[in-house]
Amino acid sequence: MTPLKILYICTHNRCRSALSEAITNQNGIRNNQQRLIAKSAGSAPAGQVHPLTLKYLQQAGYSVEGLTSNSWEDKEYLAGFEPDLLITVCDNAAGESCPVWLGQLPNLTKLHWGLKDPSKDTQDEVQTQQNFEHCIAIIEQRVEQLLQIAEMDEPNRRQALKDLVSNN
Repeated sequence: MTPLKILYICTHNRCRSALSEAITNQNGIRNNQQRLIAKSAGSAPAGQVHPLTLKYLQQAGYSVEGLTSNSWEDKEYLAGFEPDLLITVCDNAAGESCPVWLGQLPNLTKLHWGLKDPSKDTQDEVQTQQNFEHCIAIIEQRVEQLLQIAEMDEPNRRQALKDLVSNN
């Protein structure tokens, strides 16, 4: 069974998209096989993943090894990666036009999650932790849905992805 490849897009690629990438890659394994493969990128990447993203991913038991902030135009980073699913995770990215090369992928499905940015307001440490934990929980739940879709045969997978878009 071919893994479902997902590209998460967020403007700065430093929080929500990085959270989604790490959670997807770690939770995307079933029966010792990688069913979901994720990368993340942004239109104006910050150049580094937000330190709180790394902190709360690690606290939740996720590896942050190799997690970077990347441009969606970075040909080296995205070399050979042809996503089946493009998921925008912030409102800014939802309104942006995607890179031209994505338009050349005939079976690409686009989906918008619209996650609230847990790194926006960090004045209260307890609230910040709750915001990150909430965002991580939402991503985990949605990744579980994607994992179920990834285990379907190709015609059912394609229809399930379309249904996700129409239910979103």
